[in-house]
Amino acid sequence: MTQTTPRSDLEDVRADLFAEQDALDAIVAGLADEQWDLPTPSAGWNVADQIGHLTYFDGTAATAIIAPEAFSAEVQALYAAVGEGAVGGDAFTLGEFRQLPRDRQLEAWRASRRRLAEAAAGLTDATRIVWYGPSMGSKSFLTARLMEVWAHGNDVIEAVGATREATDRLRHIAQLGYITRGWSYAVRGETAPEGEIRLVLTSPSSRTWTWGPDDATDTVRGSAEDFCLVVTQRRHVDDTQLQAGALGRHWLLRAQAFAGGPTDVPAPRSA
Repeated sequence: MTQTTPRSDLEDVRADLFAEQDALDAIVAGLADEQWDLPTPSAGWNVADQIGHLTYFDGTAATAIIAPEAFSAEVQALYAAVGEGAVGGDAFTLGEFRQLPRDRQLEAWRASRRRLAEAAAGLTDATRIVWYGPSMGSKSFLTARLMEVWAHGNDVIEAVGATREATDRLRHIAQLGYITRGWSYAVRGETAPEGEIRLVLTSPSSRTWTWGPDDATDTVRGSAEDFCLVVTQRRHVDDTQLQAGALGRHWLLRAQAFAGGPTDVPAPRSA
């Protein structure tokens, strides 16, 4: 009887990243040209811009893995152009994509994904990748890419009125959301209040996922999908079924699982 070797954590997140990309591709591949122009919840961005964002950063992620010096030079060019007021950040990262004919935009994203997949194939647990902030371990790096495609995919799905089945691939994003609690404060120049938080989530397959000590000061409970929507700033906590005490709510009102400067959580839709 042949025994299969279990996938490593790195192999697991790598496979889940590609599966999440394919799930979004299946939605956008069937869109009419005019649907690419629909506005999304990200102010000033249409559907094409969401895919353009993924195209640019999947491409730079590949460069960061295989040519870190070239990546660092590209980052400096971005910061210089934006800092000197020559262009805005969107113009720098989306400009070329926006000039592409509509029928070439999806293929541009697919090409960036192929580059990333080829680059990611050589990653090991010991690899560290330079990025826009601190360098990242390979698993965290690919998890961040998975989070990006899922979150921006959510914006696309809302814009076009599509549906997407939640999967247990969310576990990677939920874990990233939990471990970035301190970052959510630090990026705002704040110090996290004292006390530990336990996270208890119900997965799409009805499993229970937990992080944090049993005797934590507070517990955040709810669905994994709701939690991931909050930490990627796609939902206000009041628009979810998440349950939390004062300490947990204090965090969820500023939760930010992604790099970059501080950004505001969306206003409650139910207000």
